[in-house]
Amino acid sequence: MNFKGRTAIVTGAGRGLGLVYARALAERGAQVLINDPGTDRSGVGSDADVVQEAARSLQADGLSVLGDSSSLAEEAGCQQLIARALDAFGGLDILIHNAGWVGYQPIESVDTGFIERAVAVNIQAPIWLCKHAWPHLRQSPAPRVVLTTSDRAMYQRYAQAGLVAYAAGKMAQLGIMNALSMEGAAHGILVNAVSPVAKTRMWGISGQPPDLTPEAVAPGVIYLASADCHDSGYILRASNGQFSATRFEENPGVDYPLDLARVHAASAADVARLWASIKETRHA
Repeated sequence: MNFKGRTAIVTGAGRGLGLVYARALAERGAQVLINDPGTDRSGVGSDADVVQEAARSLQADGLSVLGDSSSLAEEAGCQQLIARALDAFGGLDILIHNAGWVGYQPIESVDTGFIERAVAVNIQAPIWLCKHAWPHLRQSPAPRVVLTTSDRAMYQRYAQAGLVAYAAGKMAQLGIMNALSMEGAAHGILVNAVSPVAKTRMWGISGQPPDLTPEAVAPGVIYLASADCHDSGYILRASNGQFSATRFEENPGVDYPLDLARVHAASAADVARLWASIKETRHA
């Protein structure tokens, strides 16, 4: 896939998955602005050297990459990041919002600051970034947005205690994806999400892991960011070099909102009596 002449922004790209995405795009000819404020694993603090060192390592390989350490916790920082890409490269084609953090707090201990950090990076940042990127993406011949969700949020069987704020933020990005995939359709802006599994700093892993590597996730993200991708509103699960695209689909025959084409019940007692059928999953 050739990204020559295209400009990409990748957030959370000072390390881990984001850095691998950025390298893969740049190696294919893209001009890439990588953003990372250099927070610690709990999403606090800052260290501008993290992203600048990452940018220098890519530049040393002859790649067209610049580093930016703007905080994306406020709209002004998101606007500044978009403006930096425009000033440096003259346009914008691809926005990959990879930034995030994993923090654990039992529900009885969760505090305002903890929730606000999750909301800022997972909900506010992608909305502010898309707000300021949108006019420029509309001018691109192949505009693409890739958000990031998690199996820990989507599937009850993979949920973990203490991840309520994380799960809320990752599920919120699916709502953003769905809304923006519809809003962007008239302009050719495709909006998808990746649900990656990789052993990175967030797992407490340093060095190259023997499996579940970031490099095994990157091909799927590169595809979603490419002109070869023609779908919007999909979640790409990516793990260990394997990929599965999914989305929330209606049952056959639904006439929303009048007819869900499912089980009729006139009372709570009916719901209780018919519960086994109501919770049954149907496949088209």
